[in-house]
Amino acid sequence: MQLTKLKRRKRIHSRVRKNISGTAERPRLNVFRSNKYIYAQLIDDVNGVTLAQASSFEAQVANDGNKTDQSAAVGKLLAERATAKGISTVLFDRGGYLFHGRVKALADGAREGGLKF
Repeated sequence: MQLTKLKRRKRIHSRVRKNISGTAERPRLNVFRSNKYIYAQLIDDVNGVTLAQASSFEAQVANDGNKTDQSAAVGKLLAERATAKGISTVLFDRGGYLFHGRVKALADGAREGGLKF
């Protein structure tokens, strides 16, 4: 049976999610990457709520150079929103994507913004 890219990513993501669960003090930073945009959320899995979110779809990020630059800006924006809510440490959930390119740029941007993971 041949795996599609989506099924392969979902399988990897479920393997990661077995071990990672966010709390209110240390939420999970989840990344979703589409062809055009990148989205990031801070999720408290215990209560099942999203604490903060940011995406390259937003007006303040949408025109910041190429997609990698936009990803870094999304990371910084999410870190800014997280520190405003008193969150300083997170668990990084790459969503089954490889840790390079846009996903790595988002993580670096979040670290630059002050998040620790």
